[in-house]
Amino acid sequence: MDEPGGEVKRDLLVGVAQWLSAPGEPKQNLSVALGMMDDAAARGVELLVLPELWSCGYDPETLADDARRAAEPRNGPRAARLAERARRLGLFVAGSVPELGEDGSVHDTMIVFNPHGDLAAWHRKAHLYRPAREQAVFARGDRVTTFDEPALGRVGLVVGFEGDFPEVARSLALRGARLVLASCACEVEAAAAWDLLHPAYALANSQWWLEANQAGTHATSTLLGASRIIAPTGTVVAAAPAAVPGRPSPAELVVHRIDLHLAHVHEGVGALLEDERRPALYGELVEGTAVA
Repeated sequence: MDEPGGEVKRDLLVGVAQWLSAPGEPKQNLSVALGMMDDAAARGVELLVLPELWSCGYDPETLADDARRAAEPRNGPRAARLAERARRLGLFVAGSVPELGEDGSVHDTMIVFNPHGDLAAWHRKAHLYRPAREQAVFARGDRVTTFDEPALGRVGLVVGFEGDFPEVARSLALRGARLVLASCACEVEAAAAWDLLHPAYALANSQWWLEANQAGTHATSTLLGASRIIAPTGTVVAAAPAAVPGRPSPAELVVHRIDLHLAHVHEGVGALLEDERRPALYGELVEGTAVA
């Protein structure tokens, strides 16, 4: 397993941003996102994660129209504003936006800018959430995405629902990703999965997970909030409040100092599982078929 990480930062201040973006108001939402970047940089944050579809909002009732109207190419004016602000602040920033593809399709795409203002990576959401009818809005991505940064090591990107799949976390780990950035718009109905699955994946795969979630109530749905930072021990080391249906959810910026090296230390549950794995027994996971 290729695991670049010997020189990763031992002292990295990270942040996850949480708010309820306004459906169909991309200019307003961009202003909020840039403000979050400014606030994060003022607090010394070096890496900031924004929620899923922060630029168009995530109301399932209007998502198709909102995403289409706010969709831009990856190198469009919205990206230019983010890149310029990341460069000026010296900040990594990641978050998912509606991307207009070359063929006119719309993707739910996570983009990452580095402190030089360069597009460091991008990932199109490959696992769409049927309860919110995402399959009627977005074209599917076709890959699991990692990228390398000297200070961060190998980084995995996750958008919303696809973080619930153990295969995604495991695939990222097999590629050597020990830091996972997740932009989310998780509903309150999925709170049990949010509470249980991702900490377990962080523990089993020796990964840091940074999860930024939208929070608050639309006409017929409530987004959970509870944005958080999960350590490789499976421990939630910092978290924002969960949303309560029908009540206002103020914007939150959760900041915590982490040691990326902890995810690369070969000990604990993750190391034990790694040492004792027998891939020859798990062929059905690769083939996608059940074994009688």
